[in-house]
Amino acid sequence: MIVKTLEETPNDATHWSTRSMAKATGMSQSAVSRIWRAFGLKPHLVDDFKLSPDPLFIDKVRDVVGLYLNPPEAAVVLCVDEKTQVQALDRTAPVLPLMPGVPERATHDYKRNGVTNLYAALDVASGNVITDLTPRHRAEEFRRFLNLIDKSVPAHLDVHVILDNSSTHKTPSIQRWLVRHPRFTLHFTPTYSSWLNLVERWFAELTTKWLRRGTHHSVRELVASIRTWITSWNDEPKPFVWHKTADEILDSLAAYCQRISASGH
Repeated sequence: MIVKTLEETPNDATHWSTRSMAKATGMSQSAVSRIWRAFGLKPHLVDDFKLSPDPLFIDKVRDVVGLYLNPPEAAVVLCVDEKTQVQALDRTAPVLPLMPGVPERATHDYKRNGVTNLYAALDVASGNVITDLTPRHRAEEFRRFLNLIDKSVPAHLDVHVILDNSSTHKTPSIQRWLVRHPRFTLHFTPTYSSWLNLVERWFAELTTKWLRRGTHHSVRELVASIRTWITSWNDEPKPFVWHKTADEILDSLAAYCQRISASGH
C-alpha cells in the first residue's frame, strides 16, 4: 500500500484518498489512515517550491543572513520592498456581521475601485516601518522612497538596505542616487528568494489582519485605512527575529535537492 501511494495514482484522480486507496487495496479506510499517519504521507496536500537559479545564491544568502544575525555597528538594517497593485475592493452587498452560531458573511464578488502601491522599509532591530503610498510603481517612486528613508534615518548611521532584484532598483538614476548618498549600501536577495526579506512577513501581517477582509469604496479610503494600520503598528512595533544561520539554510536546501534528485522525476 505504501508503494502504491508513492508510485501510482488512481484512474479518476490526481491523488489518493483514504476511500479510493481502501477500495484499491481491500483495506479499511481507518487502516489506510493509520498507515499514512505512521509514515507521514499526506496525498491530499501539495506544497509549492521554486529553486533559485541565481549563480550568486550562496554569497547572497550569506550576505543577507549575516546582516540579520550580526548587524554592523553604527548602522541600521532595513528590509525594503513594494506591495504593488493593492486594490480598493468593495463587496457588492453589505457584509453581514458575526452572530452567535453564524460567521461573518460577505459576498464572493467585488467592486474594484482602483489601486495603490505601498513602499515599506522594515527596521530589523526595532520593527518600526517607514512607508509611502504612491499611485505608480517606477524607479522614480523608488528614488523618492530612498529620499524618505534618508530623511528618516539619523545622519550619523550607515544604511544597509535588503531588497529584491526588481529592475526599478537597478536603473541608472538609482545608481547615480547611490553615488550621491555613500552611506547607503544595497544588498540583493537571490532571484526567487523573497522569503529572505523580512518585510514580506510584515506585508503578510498587513494582508491577513487588515486588507483581506476589508472593504474600501475608493483609493483614498484604502490609503487612509492602510496609514491607520501602519500608525497602530509603529505605536507598538514588533521585530521579526531571524534564527537560522546561512549554513543551516544551505544544508537544508542541499538535502532537499538531493531528495528531489533521487526521486527519479
